[in-house]
Amino acid sequence: MTAAMPAPAVEDSTLVLLTVEEAARRLRIGRTTCYALIRSGELESVPVGRLRRVPSDAPAAYVARLRTASRAA
Repeated sequence: MTAAMPAPAVEDSTLVLLTVEEAARRLRIGRTTCYALIRSGELESVPVGRLRRVPSDAPAAYVARLRTASRAA
């Protein structure tokens, strides 16, 4: 008998805001690293009440800036 594999997480493309954990998962980084990027201003986020959310286009914009900086170096 084999163990059941967990189903892969399905990304909802209609989301406007992501949790920090969802943004970290999209970037393939840890949650702590994602919070560090937010604190430094490298990854855009917005407060929603007491919550912190990342606009769904912010991870892609962050990667685009990394790629531009990498090409310039």
